Amino acid sequence: QVQLVESGGGLVQAGGSLRLSCAASGSISFIYTMGWYRQAPEKQRELVATVTTRGSTNYADSVKGRFTVSRDNAKNTVYLQMNSLEPEDTAVYYCNADLLSRFTRRVYWGQGTQVTVSS
Repeated sequence: QVQLVESGGGLVQAGGSLRLSCAASGSISFIYTMGWYRQAPEKQRELVATVTTRGSTNYADSVKGRFTVSRDNAKNTVYLQMNSLEPEDTAVYYCNADLLSRFTRRVYWGQGTQVTVSS
């Protein structure tokens, strides 16, 4: 059984910062890419940022220069440092991990954490 548990969401004023964390646990052999997605009300889920095992990163254009994704491979944890937050960043943030568990490779998702940015 593999679980991804997110933490760090909350309410913040525009211009503020938040740091999200997501820890993967369970029978995990190897984690490939980890990442963050978000879904605002009445919108589709969208990519925010991803990071590979070796640390290569990819960002949505809307967050470049403001958000930083990182991971700690020893802890099976991915982070998202969000600075200069804008009301448009308000969404439920989901982490995901492409990983190998019990000889099966698939993508797992966390339960989501709410981020609300007030103007």
